[in-house]
Amino acid sequence: MAPTDRSPNLKFRPCTPAGWSDLEELFGERGACGGCWCMFWRLPRRVFDAGKGEGNKRAFKKIVTAEREPGLLAYFGKEPVGWCAVAPREDYIALKRSRILKPVDEQAVWSISCLFIKKPYRRKGVSTQLLKAAVEFAAKRGAKIVEGYPVEPSMENMPDPFLWHGIPSAFKAAGFAEVLRRSKSRPIMRFDVESSTGRRPLPAVIP
Repeated sequence: MAPTDRSPNLKFRPCTPAGWSDLEELFGERGACGGCWCMFWRLPRRVFDAGKGEGNKRAFKKIVTAEREPGLLAYFGKEPVGWCAVAPREDYIALKRSRILKPVDEQAVWSISCLFIKKPYRRKGVSTQLLKAAVEFAAKRGAKIVEGYPVEPSMENMPDPFLWHGIPSAFKAAGFAEVLRRSKSRPIMRFDVESSTGRRPLPAVIP
């Protein structure tokens, strides 16, 4: 049975070298989507395209094995069921090329660049719980603002591969607020860690 939004069996762990095999299991042969291996925002487009598949996998494994903890894994029991990439915005060098997602202001932010949920566990609230855990993860590492770039679905049953940035409703449920929208379908949403301290309980992230 897949978890509900408040399942006590849903746990979150930073992705460390010890968790690499769990990430491999979750992402599968396609590297979550089209050979990405969560490198789309971390590389210049030319380099990313050239490395689709094994090249991007090696690049991401290098980040993980260097103990940079590039995000969180969600577990239902011992099964890895979800992934959320979160890091300082400057780690995502390709965000600089985005006209729509360029910085809102000069404040330092952490960015959530990707959400990937195992198919049987989608539409069960896992994304929202992962987003809450990502805020806690970033806050413990000094983040004052956590930012996300969800996609507004253009149809009722939009294919899941197009929603790897998350959707606005999941971010809102996790306490994020829209701060800017340069495109009809791409709001920029933020969680202000300091103003929310003490008001919103967050799920525990296991070290």
